Amino acid sequence: MLTDAAVNLLESYRSGIDSYDEILDTNGKVKPHWQALFSTMEKLGLPELQNRNVEIIGKLRENGVTYNVYDDAGGMNRPWQLDPIPFLIEQKEWSHIAKGLQQRAQLLDLILKDIYGPRNLVRDAVIPPELVFANVGFCRPCNDIRLPEEKQLSLYAADIARGPDGQMWVLDNRTQAPSGSGYALENRIVTSKLLPELADGMYVSKLSPYFNSMQNTVLRVASKNKDAPNIVYLTPGPSNEAYFEHAYLASYLGYTLAQGDDLMVRNGVVWLKSIDGLQRVDVIIRRIDDIWCDPLELREDSKLGVPGLLQAIRLGNVQVLNPPGSSVLENHAFLAFMENISKYFLGEKLLMPSVATWWCGQAKELNHVINHLDELIIKKANRRSKFRSIYGRLLSQSEKQELIALIRSDPKEYIAQQEVSLSTAPSLIDGQIVPRYAALRAFLVADEKGYHVMQGGLTRSSRVKDRFRISNQQGGFSKDTWIVSDETAEAQERVVLNNPPSVNKHISLPSRSAENLFWVGRYCERTMALIKFINITINVLNLDRNFGGSAKQEHIKILLQSLTQLSYSFPGFMDEEKLKKDPYPEIIDLVSNSRRAGTVAAGIGSFLNGVGAVRNQWDLETWRIIDLISKGHHELMNASAMNRNNIQKTLDGLYHNMFMFLGIISESMPRDNSYFLLETGKLIERILSKVSIILSNFGCKNSESVENELIEATLINHHLLVNYRQIYKSHMSVASMLDLILLERTHPFSLVSMLDELKNNLDKLPSSTRGERLNEAQRLALNASTMVKLTNIEALMIHNAAQERTALTGLLLEISNLVSSVSFTLTNMYFSHTFMQHSFVNRPDSDKDEI
Repeated sequence: MLTDAAVNLLESYRSGIDSYDEILDTNGKVKPHWQALFSTMEKLGLPELQNRNVEIIGKLRENGVTYNVYDDAGGMNRPWQLDPIPFLIEQKEWSHIAKGLQQRAQLLDLILKDIYGPRNLVRDAVIPPELVFANVGFCRPCNDIRLPEEKQLSLYAADIARGPDGQMWVLDNRTQAPSGSGYALENRIVTSKLLPELADGMYVSKLSPYFNSMQNTVLRVASKNKDAPNIVYLTPGPSNEAYFEHAYLASYLGYTLAQGDDLMVRNGVVWLKSIDGLQRVDVIIRRIDDIWCDPLELREDSKLGVPGLLQAIRLGNVQVLNPPGSSVLENHAFLAFMENISKYFLGEKLLMPSVATWWCGQAKELNHVINHLDELIIKKANRRSKFRSIYGRLLSQSEKQELIALIRSDPKEYIAQQEVSLSTAPSLIDGQIVPRYAALRAFLVADEKGYHVMQGGLTRSSRVKDRFRISNQQGGFSKDTWIVSDETAEAQERVVLNNPPSVNKHISLPSRSAENLFWVGRYCERTMALIKFINITINVLNLDRNFGGSAKQEHIKILLQSLTQLSYSFPGFMDEEKLKKDPYPEIIDLVSNSRRAGTVAAGIGSFLNGVGAVRNQWDLETWRIIDLISKGHHELMNASAMNRNNIQKTLDGLYHNMFMFLGIISESMPRDNSYFLLETGKLIERILSKVSIILSNFGCKNSESVENELIEATLINHHLLVNYRQIYKSHMSVASMLDLILLERTHPFSLVSMLDELKNNLDKLPSSTRGERLNEAQRLALNASTMVKLTNIEALMIHNAAQERTALTGLLLEISNLVSSVSFTLTNMYFSHTFMQHSFVNRPDSDKDEI
């Protein structure tokens, strides 16, 4: 029963309905499950629902859930949009919908096999030949591509919405690389965590059986080759709009995330280029569009695919889901022929109708479209054509004539669909629950019995009233999708992995991912080193108020020049004229100028890019810290408008969060190649930065008072001031300081300790040598460590007539060269990618995987 309180919120919503709405049945009565939801929302109250919505926004940002929007100034890494009000479908109705979807998937699989096989549909005039041969999705080189399965269409998604007859209609098909299932899963996780009350009194079906079924399918396909398959999730890369989902699903399903350049074909076999060498690939789940898959046989300018991939598939050496060529099914014109195709193949009517569609390539249909333009929506038949839908009723008379002329110029390229009023659903917009158009993307995966339908999906809704703009590219937002019933159905929710594969605990690390992890460590440490020394320098400036003009004290001059040496931001404070002026403008620029190499802002930007490129490596706790670093990065861009105190607060916050990032990595990351590469990058940068400061501060002898100031700053930079004072009390000595920061093995920031740790990390990485012989990187690190351990501190203190400590300078420069050489050697050992032959053209983007 509906409570009296719930009537107010529900009736308020009903008063705004001016078309068919999801909450109403065919008799205009509120469906029971929607009544229960409104009752719960009334108990929460709109203010609390808004508060939860703010929490949802924050949680999605913390979790790093993004959807990139092309050609939009703020589009890259735009936070995912999720409405707190779910989309509800009753289980009994969903069972009928699922049957219609399964029939549709079966039909499309039959069409796919026929188009790249006997082509009986064309021979028997069920479809016109233009739907095949003029279809931009038809790839002639894929004619002999086959999976070792009965079903070639393993993954399928359908966009559906409720039509004016109250039934669900199919609006569109997604067959080549269906997107959105990962976002559906994340929507469920966030909604169930932050709004668990909404499900009170209802049983909501789980999504996990779909992903279990997907794993079963992949393993079944892979088992044709071996017991412990190597499965790769192929992504176009971080610039793709749905890259979050690619990384998310690769991590969730336990597959290796890779880009095209991470793979190569040799002797008809696909190999993953990992730091362990070449690893054979058995199955590829692709998220790049057909035409980019193989530059040798498809688009020759593609840098997203793998040269020779099609031949490897033909030979049966790798299986690709879905197989290249399946985009042929995404031609909108097929919707006009599905009823006839169903009768031809299955001898039955469609269980779920398509939205009324006319293909203009036939004379009768063309005349109908021209005579009824006001009632229709005009689209290009081929999805890849850049053409926005045109609503006939919105055109002027002259515009209609222009459109008719355009259609007549090439009729086969156009389709028309009936403009109908699809259903609306409750959405929270600007603090009010209002009706908005919504459509659901349903997901299916082939299994041994037919097709398994996800018990849910990705619902997208329009933010604009009376406009069907549900795409995220056009500002739409998503909703969690609940298949609800009054009682649980556990038997339907349990899917067990069949024939589990042999366990292979070794995880392949692609060379590209290895390189990014290495540089994540380097950029993190580089930025932290710069932040710390900037703060040390600012603190010294604040202590010495008389810093203007020629009265500037010598130790401040040296610290400022050390800052330039550390950041490599020349000329900086190496310019004597700049030293005579107020140093803060240069310091602020060194903090906030993201377009200047060596600045804090540029370093954090590079760190965030590296982190994003290997986002499948990070758990939720790590992503929350990354989000805080990203927020600090945005604040830093406005440093020129901050006062000095706020700048330091922002820098302190960034340093704290980056230190926390390293701490979480240290505490939670498995001790595998990923960890050791990140740690190696961190140590190389830490050693180089510490050496730079020591060299800049003490390469030349200064007066005792100046060196005392420099000693304290250097000890703070090494986290050794407290330890030094405990040992030497108030006595300041360059020799004592050097002894501590160079040779104290018990302290992690001493040079000898860092070099030994670097050598230990290198020992754990895959080696290119056999037996107990050291590789080049190990030899370099050992050489540097030995040089420091054999150092005579007193000898380092000797200076010449020009006050230069040549022995100290020579030692530190040699250490710096050796450690830099370690980095170059690792690049040659692990990160060098096999050159791929491509045309000399600009890098293409994958076709929009629009959600």
